[in-house]
Amino acid sequence: MPDTPMPAATADEAPDVEATDAQRALGRLLHIMARLRDPVTGCPWDREQDFATIAPYAIEEAYEVADTIARQDWDGLPDELGDLLLQVVYHAQMGAEAGRFDFATVARMIGDKMVRRHPHVFGDATLAQGQWEDGKERERAARARRGTLDDVPVGLPALLRARKLSARAARVGFDWDNVAGVMGKVDEEVAELKAELESGDKARIQDELGDVLFTLATLARRLDLDPEACLRHANAKFTRRFTEMEHDLAHRGLALRDVDVSVMEEGWQVVKRRERGET
Repeated sequence: MPDTPMPAATADEAPDVEATDAQRALGRLLHIMARLRDPVTGCPWDREQDFATIAPYAIEEAYEVADTIARQDWDGLPDELGDLLLQVVYHAQMGAEAGRFDFATVARMIGDKMVRRHPHVFGDATLAQGQWEDGKERERAARARRGTLDDVPVGLPALLRARKLSARAARVGFDWDNVAGVMGKVDEEVAELKAELESGDKARIQDELGDVLFTLATLARRLDLDPEACLRHANAKFTRRFTEMEHDLAHRGLALRDVDVSVMEEGWQVVKRRERGET
């Protein structure tokens, strides 16, 4: 039987295909969370938590999702997405207990936001360059956020926040004309770091190293790259190469603690050449 096209969704309604299953599963999850937080019969650990203690788990679970996608573990992705969804449900339950908001508020607000930011889909407007950011600027103004950098979350991972800070500044013209300009700034900051290394002043070295990292995050933005993703890739590459080098040495009856760095470096280069198909 040929597939029947689903009717197009409007801003206020969605196709009800499989909606019952999704609603039932979500309702069950909301009920489980309420049970866990029950002041009498709930889990002691879950009852003790608050917004501040749970927030780090949301960050951790988001990284677990990113890692699962990077490894293309599609079978494991639903489980990780479920862990991330639980963090939203957890915060919504605490919000409901405090009389501030509930899960319906969260879902309604993000639904309204998506409709508002996509007038080319849910309205009569046509897609325009910068439309998404223009919409965000209007929302910030409506919340009386006057400073350009005011609502870049402090709790973001540092590299990601650096990218967002430089992007926000760039929207008001505080940016280099091209990538070459950013590269020049990278060279300048590295030179300043080298100068401070000679001083031995740890505080000044930290300051200059921070400038290098911030400028590299800006370079990633200008190259349309995510600095966190770049570093995750580098971490994975280092882990892979180091582990292979260690295994190669073990096959020769050598342990890392028994060889000097020159032997490790030789093994490292062998692994690199192997990855490139040179050996």
